[in-house]
Amino acid sequence: MKINTVLFDMDGLLLDTEPLWGESMLRVAQQHNIDITADKFKETTGLRIYEVTDYWSHKYPWEGASSEKVADDILDDIIALSKEKGRVMPGVVSSLELLKANNYKIGLASSSPARMIDELISHFDIKKYFDEITSADVVALGKPHPAVFLHAAKALNANPLECVVLEDSLNGLIAGKAARMKVIIVPDVLNFHKPQMEVADAKLTSLEEFDLGLLQSL
Repeated sequence: MKINTVLFDMDGLLLDTEPLWGESMLRVAQQHNIDITADKFKETTGLRIYEVTDYWSHKYPWEGASSEKVADDILDDIIALSKEKGRVMPGVVSSLELLKANNYKIGLASSSPARMIDELISHFDIKKYFDEITSADVVALGKPHPAVFLHAAKALNANPLECVVLEDSLNGLIAGKAARMKVIIVPDVLNFHKPQMEVADAKLTSLEEFDLGLLQSL
């Protein structure tokens, strides 16, 4: 089948916000006297933020605010911090322009909450490129479960076999493959050479390397 739909992750792929999550999580945890340190964040890699704080409430219980309130505070902080320090990743706008000009259906499928997605893609002026925006808020399970990608494909009236996923993380790669979609991985430098990334159909150092020839070869 010919690829006619492209689904993008957000954090770490469209926007350079991935490193900022740890900064926000640590600051808010300290404000609420939660006994957690940055080295513990790996315990919740891939979880959605409300799942992260729920995990903390069981493993590192604290007095006071609910886990939902802590998650909301982290979201407020990461949104503000991303607007201040974040940026659109290299090659993003040119890739979106190229796909739009060639009539591909374009979706965003992210584990970030809907309000964060909407605020940031509006702030960085890339919302106009997407035909569908799907947050893992609307599905039962986040990545590496494929639900968010399957939901986005259905909303775009696309067969999963006609979709390609652009991702930066291993969880996203697993989710895309589980959805029976092609996956182009754009890992950060620390993960680029990890053998797990070789499961992807293609691997790029940056979206500046993305072109239609690559899509048509999948």
